[in-house]
Amino acid sequence: MCLHVPVTSKYYLSTLKVTGTCLKKMTINLNDIEIQLKKRLTYPYKWGRKQNDQFDKLTNFIYRTFLFENVLREINTRFKKDKEHQNISNYALNRWYNFWSAQAVEKIFSSLPNVKPALDSKDRLVDFTIDGVTFDHKTSVFPKNFPYPINEAVKKTDELIKWLYKHQSQQQRKHLKNRLFVVLYSPDGEHWKLKAEISWLKERIEKYMVGFNSNYLMKFNFEQGSTTITDVIWAVKG
Repeated sequence: MCLHVPVTSKYYLSTLKVTGTCLKKMTINLNDIEIQLKKRLTYPYKWGRKQNDQFDKLTNFIYRTFLFENVLREINTRFKKDKEHQNISNYALNRWYNFWSAQAVEKIFSSLPNVKPALDSKDRLVDFTIDGVTFDHKTSVFPKNFPYPINEAVKKTDELIKWLYKHQSQQQRKHLKNRLFVVLYSPDGEHWKLKAEISWLKERIEKYMVGFNSNYLMKFNFEQGSTTITDVIWAVKG
């Protein structure tokens, strides 16, 4: 009996894996993604190390593994005898969680009338275009080292953007091109858990897009001779 699983990854559309079953491609279902992501919330969110290319290569199976139970199974099968088992497990769970949340957010954007998904699925600098402006999307938790509390930070969006570009990952996704940030904040400090709240994020994104005007986007000159266009969608839990 085949297991039907929603397929969303523009990168791995033809290779999504459900261990031990056959797979039929289906249209994305945001609710199904939210259900899977929330299964991750009972496990601690620990990296144990900075993101690096070595651990990325070890855990690239997360791109083609949708069901959370199968992620756990893959981790156990591949690394149960590895001395780094716990570190790799944490790393893989975090990458899986962040990837599938990002896929859902990109799908939300791409469903809106003035948004066009990227034509080249392998272009890591462009996820979609809004009113002719290309963007890479990045969902980020509110950084604990940002020198302002949330009530001041929302008034200093330009400073937060500079901070995010400066302190971004130094690995494969590092760049200074256009980005649209979705910044998450929860009063209990568990900002990372909001990545699983897909329905809630959908509301925040749609509200932002109603008033979207490319003339109000922020512009920076991070690189000589190049202008970076960017903005922040604040997703603050009350």
